[in-house]
Amino acid sequence: MEIRIRNKIFPRKLSNLVAFWFLFLVIPIIFWFEIFIVLPTIHEPWSFGYLFHTIMGTFLLVNITSNLLAAVLVDPSIRGRMLEVPNPPDRWHLCAVCESFVPPRSWHCEDCGTCVLKRDHHCLFTACCIGHHNHRYFLVFLTHLFIATSYATYFNGSFVWRSWESFSWYSLLKLIFPMAVFLFDSSINQFYLTLYAINIAGIAFAGALLGYHLMMMYKGQVTYESANNVRIYDYGWKQNLKEILGERWYLTWIFPTLESKLPHNGIVWHTREQWMAEAQKHR
Repeated sequence: MEIRIRNKIFPRKLSNLVAFWFLFLVIPIIFWFEIFIVLPTIHEPWSFGYLFHTIMGTFLLVNITSNLLAAVLVDPSIRGRMLEVPNPPDRWHLCAVCESFVPPRSWHCEDCGTCVLKRDHHCLFTACCIGHHNHRYFLVFLTHLFIATSYATYFNGSFVWRSWESFSWYSLLKLIFPMAVFLFDSSINQFYLTLYAINIAGIAFAGALLGYHLMMMYKGQVTYESANNVRIYDYGWKQNLKEILGERWYLTWIFPTLESKLPHNGIVWHTREQWMAEAQKHR
């Protein structure tokens, strides 16, 4: 099935709008901070170490932003797609809002206003649903985000401690609540401390989400199926990996435009028993 591009990408809800723009603005700011403020204090500019970490940081930045953009632009919904309902419509169900039968693993999203093929969840930061066609980009985005925030925090630690003031309750407050203190103390050092805190939050956020979604991928589940303990689409960890990242899953981590065909079209889904029976026939 062909990949379609969403017509409307801007959030309709205020919470989605704030999270959407926060992410798109904070990523380049963090990159600037790491490359032009932190890194020169650790490695001499244009030395091998400086160039190596700059290249690595740029690679992570490109993959974070491009996979995030792909997750936003690629449309996983049923909107505009011709769905041939089988007879009998095994595991298909009627969506009262869309007024149409939708395939297994597809559910309606009130925020998006449509049903989504193999819907996993509605993401606050992308302001759209993560489903069959953009799940790959979301997962790779989380992976690179977790690596990047961990990478940056490793360097930021020494940078922050070297500029640490002598102990006082106020300096401790600045360290524990840097974003709140920044509202009253807008000095450049407090700004750097705020960016450091955002990195720490990024590790926790990306790490928790990545761990959760990797576990669901391992079990062959999406969020609804995980919540309801449904595992009829568990084809084994390797095949489950391909169901999200495609046949050339080992290349998807390099760049989002590298082709990696998905085994399913997002409409026809075999149960584990059906899939195993088909696999036996082709052996």
